[in-house]
Amino acid sequence: MAGGKVSARQKMINLMYLVFIAMMAMNMSKEVLSAFGLMEAKFAESNVTTSETNEALLSDLITKGDEKPEEFAVAANKAQQINIISDEFYKYIETLKVDLLKNGGYSIVPETGKLPFESMDKTDILDEMWFTGDRLTKAGAVVLAKIEQYKADVKEVLGSDVKYKKAVERFDRRFSTSEVINKDGKKIDWLDYNYKGFPAIASYTKLTAMQNDVKVTEASMFNLFLGNTLTEAVSLKNYQAIVLADKSAFFAGEKFQGKVVLGKYANVTPTKLVVQGQEINVASAIDSTGAATLDFNVGNIGEKSIDGQFTFLEDGKPLEIPIVGNYVVVPRPKEASVAADKMNVLYRGLENPMTISFAGVPDSKVSVSAPGLRKAGGQGKYFINPPAGSNNLIVSVTATLDDGKKEVSRKSFRIKNIPSPEGKIAGKSGSIKLNKRDVTTSRVLADFGDFVYDLEPTVSAFDLTVLGETITVSGNRMNQIAIDLINNSPRRSMVIIDNIKVRVKGVNVPIKPASAITIKLTN
Repeated sequence: MAGGKVSARQKMINLMYLVFIAMMAMNMSKEVLSAFGLMEAKFAESNVTTSETNEALLSDLITKGDEKPEEFAVAANKAQQINIISDEFYKYIETLKVDLLKNGGYSIVPETGKLPFESMDKTDILDEMWFTGDRLTKAGAVVLAKIEQYKADVKEVLGSDVKYKKAVERFDRRFSTSEVINKDGKKIDWLDYNYKGFPAIASYTKLTAMQNDVKVTEASMFNLFLGNTLTEAVSLKNYQAIVLADKSAFFAGEKFQGKVVLGKYANVTPTKLVVQGQEINVASAIDSTGAATLDFNVGNIGEKSIDGQFTFLEDGKPLEIPIVGNYVVVPRPKEASVAADKMNVLYRGLENPMTISFAGVPDSKVSVSAPGLRKAGGQGKYFINPPAGSNNLIVSVTATLDDGKKEVSRKSFRIKNIPSPEGKIAGKSGSIKLNKRDVTTSRVLADFGDFVYDLEPTVSAFDLTVLGETITVSGNRMNQIAIDLINNSPRRSMVIIDNIKVRVKGVNVPIKPASAITIKLTN
Protein backbone atom coordinates (compact mmCIF):
# COMPACT_ATOMS: atom_id res chain seq x y z
CA MET A 1 0.00 0.00 0.00
CA ALA A 2 2.86 2.39 0.66
CA GLY A 3 4.95 1.88 -2.54
CA GLY A 4 4.44 3.08 -6.15
CA LYS A 5 1.98 5.49 -7.61
CA VAL A 6 -1.64 4.92 -6.82
CA SER A 7 -4.79 6.57 -8.02
CA ALA A 8 -6.84 8.97 -5.91
CA ARG A 9 -9.49 6.27 -5.62
CA GLN A 10 -6.94 3.73 -4.38
CA LYS A 11 -5.57 6.27 -1.87
CA MET A 12 -9.07 6.70 -0.54
CA ILE A 13 -9.54 2.95 -0.27
CA ASN A 14 -6.20 2.61 1.52
CA LEU A 15 -7.11 5.40 3.96
CA MET A 16 -10.49 3.81 4.71
CA TYR A 17 -8.73 0.51 5.31
CA LEU A 18 -6.38 2.10 7.85
CA VAL A 19 -9.27 3.82 9.59
CA PHE A 20 -11.14 0.53 9.71
CA ILE A 21 -8.14 -1.22 11.34
CA ALA A 22 -7.79 1.61 13.89
CA MET A 23 -11.49 1.40 14.70
CA MET A 24 -11.22 -2.35 15.20
CA ALA A 25 -8.24 -1.85 17.54
CA MET A 26 -10.11 0.87 19.44
CA ASN A 27 -13.21 -1.29 19.84
CA MET A 28 -11.15 -4.27 20.91
CA SER A 29 -9.36 -2.08 23.46
CA LYS A 30 -12.66 -0.85 24.88
CA GLU A 31 -13.97 -4.40 25.05
CA VAL A 32 -10.88 -5.52 26.93
CA LEU A 33 -11.06 -2.57 29.32
CA SER A 34 -14.75 -3.21 29.90
CA ALA A 35 -14.04 -6.89 30.54
CA PHE A 36 -11.51 -5.94 33.21
CA GLY A 37 -14.15 -3.66 34.73
CA LEU A 38 -16.67 -6.51 34.86
CA MET A 39 -14.05 -8.76 36.47
CA GLU A 40 -13.31 -6.07 39.07
CA ALA A 41 -17.01 -5.76 39.91
CA LYS A 42 -17.26 -9.53 40.36
CA PHE A 43 -14.24 -9.58 42.68
CA ALA A 44 -15.64 -6.65 44.67
CA GLU A 45 -19.01 -8.38 45.04
CA SER A 46 -17.28 -11.59 46.08
CA ASN A 47 -15.28 -9.67 48.69
CA VAL A 48 -18.47 -8.34 50.28
CA THR A 49 -20.05 -11.81 50.38
CA THR A 50 -16.91 -13.48 51.72
CA SER A 51 -16.55 -10.78 54.38
CA GLU A 52 -20.05 -11.57 55.67
CA THR A 53 -19.27 -15.30 55.69
CA ASN A 54 -15.98 -14.70 57.46
CA GLU A 55 -17.68 -12.63 60.16
CA ALA A 56 -20.07 -15.52 60.82
CA LEU A 57 -17.21 -18.04 60.93
CA LEU A 58 -15.21 -15.86 63.33
CA SER A 59 -18.26 -15.38 65.56
CA ASP A 60 -18.78 -19.15 65.58
CA LEU A 61 -15.15 -19.72 66.57
CA ILE A 62 -15.31 -17.16 69.38
CA THR A 63 -18.52 -18.76 70.69
CA LYS A 64 -16.97 -22.22 70.55
CA GLY A 65 -13.88 -20.86 72.30
CA ASP A 66 -16.08 -19.67 75.17
CA GLU A 67 -18.19 -22.85 75.33
CA LYS A 68 -15.40 -25.40 74.76
CA PRO A 69 -12.13 -23.66 75.62
CA GLU A 70 -10.15 -26.90 75.75
CA GLU A 71 -10.99 -27.54 72.06
CA PHE A 72 -11.40 -24.10 70.50
CA ALA A 73 -9.81 -21.43 72.72
CA VAL A 74 -6.45 -21.56 70.88
CA ALA A 75 -8.17 -21.71 67.47
CA ALA A 76 -10.43 -18.77 68.35
CA ASN A 77 -7.40 -16.72 69.42
CA LYS A 78 -5.56 -17.55 66.18
CA ALA A 79 -8.66 -16.66 64.14
CA GLN A 80 -8.92 -13.24 65.79
CA GLN A 81 -5.23 -12.59 65.05
CA ILE A 82 -5.71 -13.64 61.41
CA ASN A 83 -8.74 -11.33 61.22
CA ILE A 84 -6.75 -8.33 62.49
CA ILE A 85 -3.79 -9.03 60.17
CA SER A 86 -6.03 -9.59 57.13
CA ASP A 87 -8.13 -6.50 57.83
CA GLU A 88 -5.03 -4.33 58.09
CA PHE A 89 -3.55 -5.65 54.82
CA TYR A 90 -6.93 -5.42 53.04
CA LYS A 91 -7.25 -1.77 54.01
CA TYR A 92 -3.68 -1.11 52.86
CA ILE A 93 -4.50 -2.50 49.40
CA GLU A 94 -7.55 -0.23 49.38
CA THR A 95 -5.26 2.78 49.85
CA LEU A 96 -3.29 1.67 46.76
CA LYS A 97 -6.52 1.57 44.75
CA VAL A 98 -7.51 5.02 46.01
CA ASP A 99 -4.10 6.43 45.04
CA LEU A 100 -4.36 4.87 41.57
CA LEU A 101 -7.75 6.51 40.95
CA LYS A 102 -6.64 9.84 42.41
CA ASN A 103 -3.44 10.04 40.34
CA GLY A 104 -5.31 8.96 37.22
CA GLY A 105 -8.09 11.46 37.72
CA TYR A 106 -10.75 8.73 37.78
CA SER A 107 -13.90 8.69 39.88
CA ILE A 108 -17.27 6.97 40.07
CA VAL A 109 -19.67 7.94 37.29
CA PRO A 110 -22.81 9.29 39.03
CA GLU A 111 -25.20 8.01 36.32
CA THR A 112 -23.97 4.38 36.52
CA GLY A 113 -22.49 4.24 40.00
CA LYS A 114 -19.44 2.54 38.45
CA LEU A 115 -15.92 3.49 37.44
CA PRO A 116 -15.38 4.62 33.82
CA PHE A 117 -13.86 1.28 32.79
CA GLU A 118 -13.53 2.01 29.08
CA SER A 119 -11.56 5.21 29.65
CA MET A 120 -9.18 3.79 32.28
CA ASP A 121 -6.46 3.03 29.73
CA LYS A 122 -3.55 4.99 31.19
CA THR A 123 -0.47 2.81 31.68
CA ASP A 124 1.87 5.30 33.32
CA ILE A 125 0.14 5.78 36.70
CA LEU A 126 1.70 2.88 38.60
CA ASP A 127 4.73 2.93 36.30
CA GLU A 128 5.68 6.35 37.67
CA MET A 129 4.67 5.53 41.24
CA TRP A 130 6.37 2.12 41.62
CA PHE A 131 9.12 1.84 39.00
CA THR A 132 12.24 3.78 37.96
CA GLY A 133 14.04 2.09 35.09
CA ASP A 134 14.70 -1.53 36.05
CA ARG A 135 14.38 -0.81 39.76
CA LEU A 136 11.57 -0.13 42.22
CA THR A 137 10.91 3.29 43.67
CA LYS A 138 10.60 3.66 47.45
CA ALA A 139 6.82 3.39 47.07
CA GLY A 140 7.16 0.22 45.00
CA ALA A 141 9.52 -1.30 47.56
CA VAL A 142 6.99 -0.53 50.29
CA VAL A 143 4.27 -2.39 48.36
CA LEU A 144 6.44 -5.48 48.09
CA ALA A 145 7.47 -5.20 51.75
CA LYS A 146 3.83 -4.94 52.86
CA ILE A 147 2.97 -8.16 51.02
CA GLU A 148 5.92 -9.98 52.59
CA GLN A 149 5.04 -8.64 56.04
CA TYR A 150 1.46 -9.87 55.64
CA LYS A 151 2.74 -13.33 54.70
CA ALA A 152 5.15 -13.39 57.64
CA ASP A 153 2.47 -12.29 60.12
CA VAL A 154 0.00 -14.96 58.97
CA LYS A 155 2.62 -17.72 59.09
CA GLU A 156 3.71 -16.60 62.55
CA VAL A 157 0.13 -17.08 63.79
CA LEU A 158 -0.05 -20.57 62.27
CA GLY A 159 3.35 -21.49 63.70
CA SER A 160 5.07 -24.79 63.00
CA ASP A 161 2.11 -27.06 63.82
CA VAL A 162 2.17 -29.90 61.29
CA LYS A 163 -1.62 -29.78 60.82
CA TYR A 164 -1.23 -26.31 59.25
CA LYS A 165 1.51 -27.40 56.83
CA LYS A 166 -0.73 -27.75 53.76
CA ALA A 167 -2.50 -24.48 54.53
CA VAL A 168 0.84 -22.66 54.73
CA GLU A 169 1.93 -24.16 51.39
CA ARG A 170 -1.29 -23.00 49.68
CA PHE A 171 -0.96 -19.59 51.29
CA ASP A 172 2.64 -19.26 50.05
CA ARG A 173 1.59 -20.12 46.51
CA ARG A 174 -1.34 -17.68 46.59
CA PHE A 175 0.87 -14.76 47.66
CA SER A 176 4.12 -15.75 45.95
CA THR A 177 6.24 -12.77 44.94
CA SER A 178 8.96 -14.83 43.29
CA GLU A 179 10.38 -13.83 39.90
CA VAL A 180 8.16 -14.77 36.95
CA ILE A 181 9.38 -16.14 33.60
CA ASN A 182 7.81 -14.19 30.74
CA LYS A 183 6.94 -15.46 27.24
CA ASP A 184 10.53 -14.83 26.10
CA GLY A 185 11.92 -17.03 28.86
CA LYS A 186 13.31 -14.06 30.78
CA LYS A 187 12.93 -13.74 34.55
CA ILE A 188 10.97 -10.66 35.56
CA ASP A 189 10.43 -9.25 39.06
CA TRP A 190 6.94 -10.09 40.36
CA LEU A 191 5.73 -6.50 40.75
CA ASP A 192 7.15 -5.56 37.33
CA TYR A 193 5.53 -8.58 35.64
CA ASN A 194 2.09 -7.97 37.18
CA TYR A 195 1.74 -4.18 37.16
CA LYS A 196 4.23 -2.45 34.85
CA GLY A 197 2.76 -1.18 31.58
CA PHE A 198 -0.79 -2.32 32.30
CA PRO A 199 -3.88 -0.11 31.79
CA ALA A 200 -5.19 1.47 34.99
CA ILE A 201 -8.34 -0.70 35.05
CA ALA A 202 -6.23 -3.87 34.78
CA SER A 203 -4.03 -2.85 37.72
CA TYR A 204 -7.09 -1.77 39.71
CA THR A 205 -8.72 -5.16 39.04
CA LYS A 206 -5.56 -7.00 40.09
CA LEU A 207 -5.52 -5.11 43.39
CA THR A 208 -9.16 -6.03 44.01
CA ALA A 209 -8.25 -9.63 43.14
CA MET A 210 -5.48 -9.48 45.76
CA GLN A 211 -8.07 -8.29 48.28
CA ASN A 212 -10.14 -11.30 47.27
CA ASP A 213 -7.13 -13.53 47.96
CA VAL A 214 -6.97 -12.01 51.45
CA LYS A 215 -10.63 -12.78 52.09
CA VAL A 216 -10.32 -16.31 50.69
CA THR A 217 -7.26 -16.88 52.87
CA GLU A 218 -9.16 -15.66 55.91
CA ALA A 219 -12.10 -17.97 55.10
CA SER A 220 -9.87 -21.01 54.57
CA MET A 221 -8.05 -20.35 57.86
CA PHE A 222 -11.33 -19.99 59.79
CA ASN A 223 -12.64 -23.22 58.29
CA LEU A 224 -9.35 -24.90 59.11
CA PHE A 225 -9.60 -23.75 62.75
CA LEU A 226 -13.20 -24.99 62.90
CA GLY A 227 -12.14 -28.37 61.53
CA ASN A 228 -14.01 -27.94 58.24
CA THR A 229 -12.75 -29.08 54.84
CA LEU A 230 -14.10 -28.57 51.36
CA THR A 231 -15.56 -32.08 51.36
CA GLU A 232 -17.24 -31.51 54.70
CA ALA A 233 -18.72 -28.25 53.47
CA VAL A 234 -20.18 -29.78 50.30
CA SER A 235 -21.30 -33.30 51.15
CA LEU A 236 -24.43 -33.67 53.26
CA LYS A 237 -23.01 -36.90 54.66
CA ASN A 238 -20.76 -34.82 56.89
CA TYR A 239 -23.57 -32.80 58.47
CA GLN A 240 -25.26 -33.85 61.67
CA ALA A 241 -28.66 -32.96 63.05
CA ILE A 242 -28.51 -30.67 66.08
CA VAL A 243 -31.39 -30.12 68.48
CA LEU A 244 -31.64 -26.54 69.75
CA ALA A 245 -34.09 -26.31 72.62
CA ASP A 246 -35.52 -22.94 73.65
CA LYS A 247 -34.39 -23.87 77.16
CA SER A 248 -32.50 -26.82 78.59
CA ALA A 249 -35.10 -27.84 81.18
CA PHE A 250 -38.88 -27.76 81.19
CA PHE A 251 -41.60 -27.94 83.82
CA ALA A 252 -43.88 -30.96 83.92
CA GLY A 253 -46.86 -30.49 81.60
CA GLU A 254 -45.16 -27.91 79.39
CA LYS A 255 -44.65 -28.27 75.64
CA PHE A 256 -41.15 -28.71 74.31
CA GLN A 257 -40.22 -25.76 72.11
CA GLY A 258 -37.08 -25.56 70.02
CA LYS A 259 -35.56 -26.38 66.66
CA VAL A 260 -33.67 -29.24 65.07
CA VAL A 261 -31.17 -28.13 62.42
CA LEU A 262 -28.38 -29.49 60.30
CA GLY A 263 -24.89 -28.47 61.26
CA LYS A 264 -23.85 -25.24 59.51
CA TYR A 265 -27.54 -24.53 58.84
CA ALA A 266 -27.49 -26.16 55.40
CA ASN A 267 -30.39 -24.62 53.48
CA VAL A 268 -31.52 -27.92 51.97
CA THR A 269 -35.14 -29.03 52.17
CA PRO A 270 -35.53 -32.68 53.21
CA THR A 271 -37.94 -35.04 51.47
CA LYS A 272 -39.06 -36.46 54.81
CA LEU A 273 -38.80 -35.61 58.53
CA VAL A 274 -39.61 -37.98 61.39
CA VAL A 275 -39.43 -36.98 65.09
CA GLN A 276 -40.35 -39.19 68.05
CA GLY A 277 -41.87 -41.73 65.65
CA GLN A 278 -44.18 -39.17 64.05
CA GLU A 279 -43.78 -37.92 60.48
CA ILE A 280 -43.75 -34.12 60.36
CA ASN A 281 -45.21 -32.01 57.57
CA VAL A 282 -42.04 -30.74 55.84
CA ALA A 283 -43.78 -27.81 54.13
CA SER A 284 -44.88 -26.23 57.41
CA ALA A 285 -41.98 -27.32 59.65
CA ILE A 286 -38.94 -26.17 57.63
CA ASP A 287 -38.10 -22.46 57.64
CA SER A 288 -35.92 -20.40 55.28
CA THR A 289 -32.69 -21.37 57.07
CA GLY A 290 -33.34 -25.10 56.76
CA ALA A 291 -34.28 -25.44 60.43
CA ALA A 292 -37.19 -27.66 61.44
CA THR A 293 -39.46 -26.36 64.21
CA LEU A 294 -40.39 -28.90 66.89
CA ASP A 295 -43.50 -28.76 69.07
CA PHE A 296 -44.57 -31.68 71.30
CA ASN A 297 -45.43 -32.47 74.92
CA VAL A 298 -42.31 -33.00 77.03
CA GLY A 299 -43.84 -35.67 79.30
CA ASN A 300 -43.14 -36.40 82.95
CA ILE A 301 -40.17 -35.37 85.11
CA GLY A 302 -36.82 -36.89 84.13
CA GLU A 303 -34.28 -37.03 81.31
CA LYS A 304 -35.77 -37.52 77.85
CA SER A 305 -34.33 -38.27 74.45
CA ILE A 306 -35.25 -36.95 71.03
CA ASP A 307 -34.85 -39.26 68.05
CA GLY A 308 -35.82 -39.15 64.44
CA GLN A 309 -34.29 -38.57 61.05
CA PHE A 310 -33.95 -36.20 58.13
CA THR A 311 -34.23 -37.78 54.69
CA PHE A 312 -32.59 -35.95 51.77
CA LEU A 313 -32.09 -36.77 48.13
CA GLU A 314 -28.39 -36.83 47.16
CA ASP A 315 -27.00 -38.24 43.91
CA GLY A 316 -30.48 -39.55 43.13
CA LYS A 317 -30.57 -41.69 46.28
CA PRO A 318 -32.24 -41.12 49.69
CA LEU A 319 -29.74 -40.07 52.37
CA GLU A 320 -30.90 -40.47 55.97
CA ILE A 321 -29.36 -38.31 58.70
CA PRO A 322 -30.32 -39.32 62.26
CA ILE A 323 -31.65 -36.78 64.76
CA VAL A 324 -30.28 -37.36 68.25
CA GLY A 325 -30.85 -35.06 71.22
CA ASN A 326 -31.92 -34.94 74.84
CA TYR A 327 -33.57 -32.66 77.36
CA VAL A 328 -34.50 -32.72 81.04
CA VAL A 329 -37.96 -32.17 82.48
CA VAL A 330 -37.78 -30.67 86.00
CA PRO A 331 -40.53 -30.01 88.55
CA ARG A 332 -41.98 -26.53 88.82
CA PRO A 333 -39.84 -24.49 91.25
CA LYS A 334 -41.05 -23.85 94.78
CA GLU A 335 -37.95 -22.17 96.18
CA ALA A 336 -35.48 -19.62 94.86
CA SER A 337 -31.73 -20.07 94.78
CA VAL A 338 -30.30 -17.29 96.94
CA ALA A 339 -26.63 -17.36 97.89
CA ALA A 340 -24.27 -14.83 99.44
CA ASP A 341 -21.10 -14.82 97.35
CA LYS A 342 -18.98 -14.13 100.47
CA MET A 343 -19.91 -16.99 102.91
CA ASN A 344 -23.38 -17.44 104.38
CA VAL A 345 -23.48 -14.17 106.31
CA LEU A 346 -23.82 -10.48 105.55
CA TYR A 347 -21.51 -7.83 107.01
CA ARG A 348 -22.60 -4.41 108.18
CA GLY A 349 -21.06 -1.47 106.37
CA LEU A 350 -20.07 -3.53 103.32
CA GLU A 351 -21.55 -4.02 99.86
CA ASN A 352 -22.24 -7.76 100.13
CA PRO A 353 -22.45 -9.28 96.62
CA MET A 354 -25.22 -11.83 96.05
CA THR A 355 -26.29 -14.08 93.18
CA ILE A 356 -30.04 -14.69 93.10
CA SER A 357 -31.86 -16.87 90.59
CA PHE A 358 -35.01 -18.97 90.29
CA ALA A 359 -34.57 -22.37 88.63
CA GLY A 360 -35.96 -22.39 85.12
CA VAL A 361 -37.07 -18.73 85.23
CA PRO A 362 -35.24 -15.97 83.29
CA ASP A 363 -33.78 -13.07 85.26
CA SER A 364 -36.23 -10.64 83.66
CA LYS A 365 -39.13 -12.46 85.37
CA VAL A 366 -37.54 -12.54 88.84
CA SER A 367 -37.98 -9.71 91.34
CA VAL A 368 -36.02 -9.44 94.60
CA SER A 369 -36.62 -7.32 97.69
CA ALA A 370 -34.65 -6.85 100.92
CA PRO A 371 -33.51 -3.94 103.13
CA GLY A 372 -30.37 -2.33 101.68
CA LEU A 373 -30.64 -4.27 98.37
CA ARG A 374 -29.63 -2.82 95.01
CA LYS A 375 -29.19 -4.36 91.54
CA ALA A 376 -25.67 -4.91 90.26
CA GLY A 377 -24.59 -4.99 86.63
CA GLY A 378 -24.71 -8.70 85.79
CA GLN A 379 -27.62 -11.09 85.40
CA GLY A 380 -28.90 -12.18 88.81
CA LYS A 381 -26.28 -10.03 90.56
CA TYR A 382 -27.11 -7.82 93.56
CA PHE A 383 -25.49 -5.92 96.44
CA ILE A 384 -26.86 -5.76 99.98
CA ASN A 385 -25.68 -3.25 102.59
CA PRO A 386 -27.47 -4.42 105.77
CA PRO A 387 -29.12 -1.70 107.88
CA ALA A 388 -28.11 -1.08 111.50
CA GLY A 389 -29.96 -2.52 114.48
CA SER A 390 -30.71 -6.04 113.28
CA ASN A 391 -28.92 -9.36 113.43
CA ASN A 392 -30.97 -11.00 110.65
CA LEU A 393 -32.12 -10.02 107.16
CA ILE A 394 -34.75 -11.68 104.94
CA VAL A 395 -34.43 -11.75 101.14
CA SER A 396 -37.75 -12.22 99.29
CA VAL A 397 -37.77 -13.52 95.72
CA THR A 398 -40.84 -13.60 93.45
CA ALA A 399 -40.77 -15.48 90.12
CA THR A 400 -43.37 -15.23 87.36
CA LEU A 401 -43.63 -18.59 85.59
CA ASP A 402 -44.45 -19.13 81.91
CA ASP A 403 -48.10 -19.84 82.72
CA GLY A 404 -48.40 -16.56 84.64
CA LYS A 405 -48.32 -18.10 88.11
CA LYS A 406 -46.11 -16.51 90.77
CA GLU A 407 -43.87 -18.36 93.18
CA VAL A 408 -42.47 -16.60 96.26
CA SER A 409 -39.42 -17.74 98.23
CA ARG A 410 -37.75 -16.20 101.29
CA LYS A 411 -34.39 -16.80 102.89
CA SER A 412 -32.90 -15.44 106.11
CA PHE A 413 -29.27 -14.34 106.56
CA ARG A 414 -27.25 -13.54 109.68
CA ILE A 415 -25.72 -10.08 109.96
CA LYS A 416 -22.26 -9.67 111.49
CA ASN A 417 -19.95 -6.79 112.25
CA ILE A 418 -16.64 -6.49 110.46
CA PRO A 419 -14.08 -8.40 112.60
CA SER A 420 -11.28 -6.62 114.46
CA PRO A 421 -8.09 -6.26 112.44
CA GLU A 422 -4.68 -7.37 113.66
CA GLY A 423 -2.07 -4.79 114.65
CA LYS A 424 1.31 -5.10 112.90
CA ILE A 425 4.70 -3.43 112.92
CA ALA A 426 7.69 -4.38 110.80
CA GLY A 427 5.54 -7.17 109.36
CA LYS A 428 5.02 -8.82 112.76
CA SER A 429 2.10 -9.03 115.19
CA GLY A 430 1.36 -10.16 118.78
CA SER A 431 4.30 -10.55 121.19
CA ILE A 432 7.51 -9.93 119.28
CA LYS A 433 11.17 -8.88 119.62
CA LEU A 434 12.56 -5.91 117.70
CA ASN A 435 15.49 -3.54 117.86
CA LYS A 436 14.89 0.16 118.55
CA ARG A 437 15.57 1.21 114.96
CA ASP A 438 12.86 -1.11 113.55
CA VAL A 439 10.35 0.12 116.12
CA THR A 440 11.02 3.82 115.55
CA THR A 441 11.16 3.70 111.74
CA SER A 442 8.38 1.22 110.92
CA ARG A 443 4.74 2.09 110.39
CA VAL A 444 1.99 0.71 112.59
CA LEU A 445 -0.44 -1.17 110.34
CA ALA A 446 -3.75 -3.02 110.55
CA ASP A 447 -4.43 -6.27 108.73
CA PHE A 448 -7.71 -8.20 108.33
CA GLY A 449 -5.83 -11.41 107.55
CA ASP A 450 -7.92 -13.97 105.68
CA PHE A 451 -11.17 -12.03 105.93
CA VAL A 452 -13.37 -12.77 102.91
CA TYR A 453 -13.32 -9.13 101.73
CA ASP A 454 -10.27 -7.25 100.47
CA LEU A 455 -10.40 -4.15 102.66
CA GLU A 456 -7.97 -1.23 102.69
CA PRO A 457 -7.41 -0.30 106.37
CA THR A 458 -5.36 2.69 107.52
CA VAL A 459 -4.21 3.45 111.08
CA SER A 460 -5.25 6.93 112.25
CA ALA A 461 -3.81 6.84 115.83
CA PHE A 462 -2.45 4.51 118.53
CA ASP A 463 -1.29 4.50 122.15
CA LEU A 464 2.36 3.80 123.02
CA THR A 465 3.35 2.62 126.50
CA VAL A 466 7.04 2.50 127.53
CA LEU A 467 8.25 1.99 131.15
CA GLY A 468 4.76 2.78 132.48
CA GLU A 469 4.43 6.04 130.51
CA THR A 470 1.64 6.16 127.88
CA ILE A 471 1.30 8.68 125.05
CA THR A 472 -1.12 8.92 122.09
CA VAL A 473 0.40 9.13 118.64
CA SER A 474 -1.54 10.45 115.62
CA GLY A 475 -1.12 8.71 112.26
CA ASN A 476 0.71 5.45 111.76
CA ARG A 477 4.34 6.49 112.49
CA MET A 478 6.20 7.25 115.69
CA ASN A 479 6.44 10.96 116.49
CA GLN A 480 9.55 12.49 118.07
CA ILE A 481 8.28 12.01 121.65
CA ALA A 482 7.66 8.31 120.98
CA ILE A 483 11.08 7.94 119.36
CA ASP A 484 12.81 9.55 122.35
CA LEU A 485 10.92 7.31 124.83
CA ILE A 486 11.97 4.18 122.94
CA ASN A 487 15.59 5.23 122.39
CA ASN A 488 15.97 6.15 126.09
CA SER A 489 14.62 2.77 127.27
CA PRO A 490 17.08 0.15 128.49
CA ARG A 491 17.61 -3.13 126.69
CA ARG A 492 14.78 -5.70 127.12
CA SER A 493 12.26 -2.98 127.97
CA MET A 494 8.67 -3.77 127.05
CA VAL A 495 6.91 -1.49 124.55
CA ILE A 496 3.14 -1.81 124.15
CA ILE A 497 1.22 -0.47 121.14
CA ASP A 498 -2.53 -0.67 121.68
CA ASN A 499 -5.80 1.18 121.11
CA ILE A 500 -4.88 1.13 117.40
CA LYS A 501 -7.61 3.11 115.70
CA VAL A 502 -8.48 1.97 112.18
CA ARG A 503 -10.35 3.43 109.25
CA VAL A 504 -11.41 1.50 106.14
CA LYS A 505 -11.91 3.13 102.76
CA GLY A 506 -15.53 2.98 101.64
CA VAL A 507 -16.86 1.65 104.96
CA ASN A 508 -19.21 3.91 106.91
CA VAL A 509 -19.46 1.87 110.14
CA PRO A 510 -17.01 2.01 113.09
CA ILE A 511 -14.15 -0.47 113.01
CA LYS A 512 -12.96 -2.05 116.24
CA PRO A 513 -9.37 -1.16 117.27
CA ALA A 514 -6.69 -3.50 115.98
CA SER A 515 -5.20 -6.04 118.34
CA ALA A 516 -2.32 -4.83 120.58
CA ILE A 517 1.37 -5.38 119.84
CA THR A 518 3.82 -6.19 122.65
CA ILE A 519 7.49 -5.56 121.80
CA LYS A 520 10.60 -6.61 123.73
CA LEU A 521 13.49 -4.34 122.78
CA THR A 522 16.62 -6.27 121.77
CA ASN A 523 19.08 -3.38 122.21
